[in-house]
Amino acid sequence: MKEFLLGEDHLTIEAFVAIINDQLTPSISESAWKRVRQYRSIIDKTLASTESVYGINTGFGFLSDVSIPEEDLETLQVNLVRSHACGVGPSVPDRVVKALLILRLHTFCLGHTGISEDCVRHIQSFLQFRIFPVVPSKGSVGASGDLAPLAHLALGFIGEGDVSVDGVVKEASQALEELKLKPYGLKAKEGLSLINGTHFMTAIAAMVAEAASNLMTCSDIILALSLDAIRGTTRAFDDRIHRIRPQSGQLEVAQNIRLLFEEKDEIQNSHKDCGKVQDPYSFRCAPQVHGASRDALRFVKGTLETELNSVTDNPLVFEDGETISGGNFHGQPVSLAMDFLAIALAEIGSMSERRIEKLTNPNMSGLPPFVARESGVNSGFMIPHVVAAALVSENKVLCHPASVDSIPTSADKEDHVSMGPIAARKCESVLENVTDILAIELLTACQGIDLMQPLKPNKTLSAVYNKVRSVSPSMESDRSLHKDIKAVAKLVASGELRVIIDELGVKLS
Repeated sequence: MKEFLLGEDHLTIEAFVAIINDQLTPSISESAWKRVRQYRSIIDKTLASTESVYGINTGFGFLSDVSIPEEDLETLQVNLVRSHACGVGPSVPDRVVKALLILRLHTFCLGHTGISEDCVRHIQSFLQFRIFPVVPSKGSVGASGDLAPLAHLALGFIGEGDVSVDGVVKEASQALEELKLKPYGLKAKEGLSLINGTHFMTAIAAMVAEAASNLMTCSDIILALSLDAIRGTTRAFDDRIHRIRPQSGQLEVAQNIRLLFEEKDEIQNSHKDCGKVQDPYSFRCAPQVHGASRDALRFVKGTLETELNSVTDNPLVFEDGETISGGNFHGQPVSLAMDFLAIALAEIGSMSERRIEKLTNPNMSGLPPFVARESGVNSGFMIPHVVAAALVSENKVLCHPASVDSIPTSADKEDHVSMGPIAARKCESVLENVTDILAIELLTACQGIDLMQPLKPNKTLSAVYNKVRSVSPSMESDRSLHKDIKAVAKLVASGELRVIIDELGVKLS
């Protein structure tokens, strides 16, 4: 297994997800340890002086002008973690907590935080033993760091709160004792470093962005099957059209559709001379709409990769010995990016729902009503389309931007906040909805293809069709499609559709 050097190698979204999935091994080089020790020594020198430095020997936020006696500095850090660990809502999955541990380690190995080697090694042991502190999903406004969720993470380090080990939730003190680990004793500034930063919103955002990349490709594959099912034309994907409006995403989508129809396709050949001139926009304008969403994702991924490799602690320590209080913890870049991605994903879902409508509408598809055998006795895909419409409508509500909201906190000291965690969580919900919408479209398209037999799609699209049919048989008469939609949504989310295409030598963007 390849190794990733935390604090040394550039952390891409793909590498981050690969580490989370145990496909890449994270390690810390001696040069990174040296960097950690170097910046901690600056903190130690500050402590030995009479200088007042925010968060090291002062209170926090509105209390930043309160000097703290030397004998109370460690108590100050413990109290900080305890007081800030007051999140609410359902706990995030262990996978998100694992991502937080990885990102925390990478950031600390970049330097500039002043956290000690002992603390970094303690966090490393949590990752090694797969000890995942229980972190509530709600309570961060995304400025001054993701304070509440990161405090819950830190609470586990000091042997308090609950942790999950092998999926079993237990008290942190009990779990550490069973694994023969000691609770960590926080040193000056370390509590503050552990709760500061944009790590919670960024970890969720990065995983959503990686999943969104897969959905963008899946939406093109599913579009191609739907195009066959309505006997649509591929002429709108002609390269000449897109070369004279060379938006990157648009060019990619048009090329993907051309590649998917490169082989002989019986269904396409069957209606070559039908006289039909144009398909609806949800088919004909897919390169323009899907492509715009791809371009939005490109921007988002660039923003998130910068954030993955940034130091967002406060105050920050510099090589010249100066410790400066600033605002790198403010999550506005992530917040805006995730609001943008939510909109981009919602449009993929909106186009998909329109294609489902065309497939189920006999006046548009030429297929039996609701792609049902014996329509009337059977309702077919009438209500799956309604479900897709409901999800599209829900996405419209979720796309209201979180980033334009701000509620001043901490006695108005923190007077503008990003709401970045809310933007990230909303985007994750949109992603889940779009996955389900695409699953419904894929099922509907496959049913439409069933009704065209003996005509078949080409070899590439048939491979996708066959995979769908391996988890969801053709609907001969009405049945509950709840489990089918769930199974196909899982198939879409897994990235397996892309793998099937790749194995056939068709390289999609």
